[in-house]
Amino acid sequence: MPRASAKPDLLLTMMNRTASLSDRISNALFVAVMWVVQRLPYETRVPLAGRMVARIAPLIGFTRKIRANLALACPELPPEEVKRLERAVPDSLGRMLAEIYSGEEFVARVRDLPIEGPGAEALERAHRDGRPVVLAAGHFGNYDAWRAALAARGYRVGAIYRPMNNPAFNEQYVTTISAIAQPLFARSRRGLGDMMRFLRDGGMVAFGFDQFFRQGAELNFFGLPARTPLSAAEMALKMKADLIPIYAIRQPDGLSFRILAEAPVAHSDPEAMTQVLNDRLEEQIRAHMEQWLWTHRRWKP
Repeated sequence: MPRASAKPDLLLTMMNRTASLSDRISNALFVAVMWVVQRLPYETRVPLAGRMVARIAPLIGFTRKIRANLALACPELPPEEVKRLERAVPDSLGRMLAEIYSGEEFVARVRDLPIEGPGAEALERAHRDGRPVVLAAGHFGNYDAWRAALAARGYRVGAIYRPMNNPAFNEQYVTTISAIAQPLFARSRRGLGDMMRFLRDGGMVAFGFDQFFRQGAELNFFGLPARTPLSAAEMALKMKADLIPIYAIRQPDGLSFRILAEAPVAHSDPEAMTQVLNDRLEEQIRAHMEQWLWTHRRWKP
């Protein structure tokens, strides 16, 4: 079975990244922000959540990590652009979290969005023929936007999540993301077995590939060696499934999205296929720098 490195959760990443300060403090901050913003109209709630996360970013180490990653991967950026991204990246993260916690309101806004790009036809064909699809999902934009849009079309879209250490918080989180689309598979032996059966039955499952994975292959990302999980490509080869990169790109109004499905990656070997995923994601990030998770330590010794 391929290594269990499928689709990391962006919310989980945020909570884990702040855990070094204190689990209780970071969880309390998150719950407080969500409690405040969920009592406001959607058009106010989402940008306010962005501003609030941007405001606390220096306190929880986000600003420092964004600056360090940009200095490593994009040393040519002018200081004013780095300064802009120090605020814009956590703003994008805050918006995404508010959207996920908006449940049906969020789904109603994205469910009818068109699926653009050369991968749209491949998705429709696989759905019609009952063939499995591995969706290559980066921590970019809001991945739950395309998940909701595909599910609204009747596509069977599954997602893998990592259970959180706090049982009460985990129950709340699973309930929240279940409202976007189902099924969900816990990252466990049983969950991975259920996911494999779901794919064999013609389902679609998203796999993450853009976070540091110590046992991953050393591939190129932004011109730097980056340990990268091969699970998406390995699963596509194992299941004879299309491997399709997909993105929900936030638009200038800050509230809407463009959903782009790229052409399926040609089957070859896992390293070559995953390098294509890295290259395509990098192209999207360079076009929309604030929409990627620059708070994650993607490049480690």
